[in-house]
Amino acid sequence: MPTADRETVTGLPPGIAAAREELTPMLSQYADLCAAHEDALVLFQVGDFYEAFCEAAAAVARVCEVTLTERSDSTGDYPMAGVPIDNAAPYLESLLDAGYRVALGDQVEDAEQASGLVDRAVTEVITPGTVVEDELLEAGTTNYVAAVAAGDGGGGSDGGGGSDETGSETATVGLAAVDVSTGEFLVTSGDRDAVAEELDRVAPAELIAGPNAPDFDPSDAERGWTTHAYDTGAFERRAAIERLEPYLPAPDRRFDGDAELRAAGAVLAYAEYTQGDDGPLSYVTRIRRYDPRDRLRLDAAAQRSLELFENRGLGASDTLFDALDETSCALGRRCLERWLRRPLVDADAIRSRHDAVGELADRTLAREGLADALGAAYDLERLVGRISRGRADARDLRSLHATLAVVPALKATLAGAAGERVDDETDLPRTDRLRDLRDRLDELTEVRELIDDAIAANPPPEITEGGVIGSGFDDDLDDLRDTEREGREWVADLEAAERERTGIDSLSVGHNQVHGYYIEVTDANLDRVPDDYRRRQTLKNSERYYTPDLKEREEEIVGAAERADALEYELFVDVRGRVADETERIQGLADAIAELDALRSLATVAVERDYVRPEIVDDPAAGPDADPDAGVEIEGGRHPVVERAEESFVPNDADLPRGSIAVITGPNMSGKSTYMRSVALAVVLAQTGSFVPAQAATLPVFDRLFTRVGASDDIAGGQSTFMREMSELTEILHDAGPNSLVLLDEVGRGTATTDGRAIARAAAEFIHDKLGATALFATHYHGLTDLAEERERVFNLHFTATREGGDVTFLHRVVPGASSSSYGVEVAELAGVPAPVVERSRSLVAAETDGSETGADAEATDTEADGADSPTDGEEEDADASLREFLAEETEGGEKGESAGAATDSDSASGEGSATGLTAALRELDLARMTPIEALNALHDLQSRVDDDG
Repeated sequence: MPTADRETVTGLPPGIAAAREELTPMLSQYADLCAAHEDALVLFQVGDFYEAFCEAAAAVARVCEVTLTERSDSTGDYPMAGVPIDNAAPYLESLLDAGYRVALGDQVEDAEQASGLVDRAVTEVITPGTVVEDELLEAGTTNYVAAVAAGDGGGGSDGGGGSDETGSETATVGLAAVDVSTGEFLVTSGDRDAVAEELDRVAPAELIAGPNAPDFDPSDAERGWTTHAYDTGAFERRAAIERLEPYLPAPDRRFDGDAELRAAGAVLAYAEYTQGDDGPLSYVTRIRRYDPRDRLRLDAAAQRSLELFENRGLGASDTLFDALDETSCALGRRCLERWLRRPLVDADAIRSRHDAVGELADRTLAREGLADALGAAYDLERLVGRISRGRADARDLRSLHATLAVVPALKATLAGAAGERVDDETDLPRTDRLRDLRDRLDELTEVRELIDDAIAANPPPEITEGGVIGSGFDDDLDDLRDTEREGREWVADLEAAERERTGIDSLSVGHNQVHGYYIEVTDANLDRVPDDYRRRQTLKNSERYYTPDLKEREEEIVGAAERADALEYELFVDVRGRVADETERIQGLADAIAELDALRSLATVAVERDYVRPEIVDDPAAGPDADPDAGVEIEGGRHPVVERAEESFVPNDADLPRGSIAVITGPNMSGKSTYMRSVALAVVLAQTGSFVPAQAATLPVFDRLFTRVGASDDIAGGQSTFMREMSELTEILHDAGPNSLVLLDEVGRGTATTDGRAIARAAAEFIHDKLGATALFATHYHGLTDLAEERERVFNLHFTATREGGDVTFLHRVVPGASSSSYGVEVAELAGVPAPVVERSRSLVAAETDGSETGADAEATDTEADGADSPTDGEEEDADASLREFLAEETEGGEKGESAGAATDSDSASGEGSATGLTAALRELDLARMTPIEALNALHDLQSRVDDDG
């Protein structure tokens, strides 16, 4: 939305401002609230509706699709639009989606007790990053608001550095993020690039920026955060310390420099402001400072290309998170997402998770029992947030009670209370992590009993109208209820008694909110009305009366009801406050339940999808026993997402020694990208704590994972596909190291062949020579396969295909060696390219083939290089016959070459690169004793020599 349009509807609308001196008291109150919240659209409670006026009303009507009406008074006519308070959530969501922040101006005084105008105040400012209403939040997700603050100096390990006016890339930037709905709080810092990477990982819904802070744009503008400035005073050091002191002692000593301190203080100030400025958020008890280097670093490009949380394929929806998510409750889902966003880099911590997953995978009864119990658990983190803010109702407390009620069952299940045995062990759980979780499952017995005693089993949604406190909890309340009940019973019996006393069979006793209790007599029976009846109301065909006894009973009933409702509310607030006092214990329980559910989900996936526990090898620097070459070893690896979508999946092995580069060639559509991603996802899964889809796996611990996969552009950012590719490659070549895993797919394809090939080769050499990273490098530049002969830690892999007639079949299997064809024309044909284009393409390929080969010869070579893994005997005989013919031709050509003196001295001396050398090599081949793969690789090597000589 253009800024000019927003300014007319946020803050004080111009139409109201122009008449401010003449406004009625109510509209003047509205104007005051608007002026105090210049960045928000104010919705003002009028009865049962939230109303907006003038230009703001027009925006509400348009965005929420409600009727634009008009309010008229002695000062003029004012456009007005409103939404019902009891169903405001969908309208608020529409306003948030449209980019507005919404301030709710609620009545904070009982209209019946107010003398004059009802007092109103902004009780909440709803913004994309500070939403707390369940109706506006997706279950089991996080919703952060973040703040960034620049340091004061030139950077450094103390964190005091900052981004000065020049916007230094190396200056320190502080980042703080809080989920206002749960109280989770994260703080970190780094240079601009590191913080940008963390923002993509945290994925806040909203970002506030301090003075001189760098600009941070989301990697995905459609799904990224909104950025805006906030009160610069909130970012000052002194203000930040004062803001943080209620949350933790000596805050200036708890952070790594001023940038973190000021970001943390500012984001808390903003969170408190949006929650009505009622003081500290008492449920924010877990302010966690972390170093991004303590987790596997996955930048936005890696998350996107590996489809961890979002699948952008046409018509696709599954992601890695979807493949892992078998959680039973919102707490577990949120925990699993956190783990996947920040996989571990500590080998012992990884093994600890694997131990727990392995035990739960072995214990079927425990796993199923935990799933059943956890399914009854509510979102404790959001519940305790509402309880601490004083916004929980009686149903929220009953939900807390229901969750606490399953804790004993969880503990008993973990301990094998049902006589469960695992490998003849009765001391369960058998792993340290599950034993620790069992001990952390705080039953909070006193809280559960308090709620059980105090709160009615099925309370109404409103907490001010009675019925929320259970009988027997408070004697005074019980007495009031008895009085009210006895009075109502007396009134219920009054109708029969009066009919008998008066002889009026049509006499009735009723009640309404205006006149209270009454005795109604039709006009035809007025002559029979007793003298003690007092007229209360005249109707068209009847009269309503009361008696002194009825009046007395009414006062008793109404008085008792009103006092009971007021006392119930007081009792409820007291109970809610006593529960809020146990916030930290409830949050500790929430953490334990969340982790248990996440581990159980990983175990369920491991069992149901045949995942295997990976062996984690230590870093070479960890000690003398560590293998310096230990790298990725996967037997029968599978892609965890693709295998769910396909009826069958061809597994593949991976053997990547530490610091090696696998150059992968092969046809399009053969599975190169899927193979590379499956290796990377095995690493992500293992370091998350999950088992991996394979028959066996041994994996090192990587500190960073980089991807340069797929073609995309950033038109809005001014980057072409090739520029985007080069930007991603630049980051890899600057930041990767010996403990990094790098995936490169088709580097250099976005420019001219000569330039692209040069860039791809230089990049591969740099990764090998300078960075020492472990890399998978898929390419159609077959010349790069020569690197295997030039660099010690480079080797070739390729994907196989077969051709029968004009049909190509992709086997999706990776084997050692290099491919000599990409089958581009065949893929074009499979894609439905018109036949004339395909045939013309074939002729052009044949024309460009070496003069000694016809197009058919080239196809034969391709078939030899990428043929079937298991040829028949007849196929072997045909291959031998072709070889004999080729051998005879080469021999004849060699003799002519020798007589003509065609070979150079060096060629003659070495025998390599000449017809005679090739002839000798061919004579030494014994295809009958070779495996098909060995034969294919040998033929490929000979073909490469022929190409080089050409």
